[in-house]
Amino acid sequence: MKPQADTARSDFLQRLTQERNLSIHTQAGYERDTAALAAWCDRQGLASWNDLDHAHVRAFAAHSHAAGLAPASIQRRLSAIRSFYLFLQREGLCAVNPATDVRAPKRPRRLPRTLDADQMARVLEAPPPAAAGPEPLALRDLAIMELLYSSGLRLAELVSLDLEALDLADRTVRVTGKGRKTRIVPVGSKAVAVLRRWLAERARLVAPAETAVFVGRNGRRLGARAVQQRLARVARLLGVPVRLHPHLFRHSFATHLLESSQDLRGVQELLGHADISTTQVYTHLDFQHLAHIYDQAHPRARRSRR
Repeated sequence: MKPQADTARSDFLQRLTQERNLSIHTQAGYERDTAALAAWCDRQGLASWNDLDHAHVRAFAAHSHAAGLAPASIQRRLSAIRSFYLFLQREGLCAVNPATDVRAPKRPRRLPRTLDADQMARVLEAPPPAAAGPEPLALRDLAIMELLYSSGLRLAELVSLDLEALDLADRTVRVTGKGRKTRIVPVGSKAVAVLRRWLAERARLVAPAETAVFVGRNGRRLGARAVQQRLARVARLLGVPVRLHPHLFRHSFATHLLESSQDLRGVQELLGHADISTTQVYTHLDFQHLAHIYDQAHPRARRSRR
């Protein structure tokens, strides 16, 4: 493409950094997705962003699908392209947005695995295995699992937690989620008790001026990959039949809460979802449980008692 086209893309990415408060991962995704489009345009002999039309964008989506990209990733690419062209329109560089109404292939609706309440209790209440490592780190891992399940945090939210975000007296935690949006989430009493014990141990490990709630043996903030590895290790040591990972705790949190309350809007707020449709896909109820609620609640579903 012409140099002006690449300049426009660079200006768009810089504007994202300055104005949208996006996470580093989201910004990197925009960079990758628009770079993939630019490379595809070069192969098609398209010199300017004005040269693209709806057919080109549909062809790019089809090419991405044929290359093995998942429907969710193609949807993300199309979203990035729409945002890019909105920028071009505002800057007077393009008249139309060719990505409007272009849809990604439907993605299969997969329900993540969960642990039921009894299985979760066995994981959280089991004595630390002898091979779990030094007691402070085993206690830290338990605090991580309790908080993930108690409050439904995302992994990125957990590892970015600072001490000032925790209010154990009020049993709440202030979380910065996607789009830098902040929400206040309750913390269960069992999680509070374990967190108090961990914070006492943390004081002996932490490096000077470190503000992170969860730190490693070096006293520095624990990274996302380290949390994933530690949970997987806990699962192996306890003989848990499923892979323990942060999203499993979040999904179990949402599922158990929804089963008990049937309050989809409340669960949406606790999870930090901007759109309730995300919550509807992310959480599920056992169909027999739903059928029982229907039979009990719907006037036309009740069986005759004659």
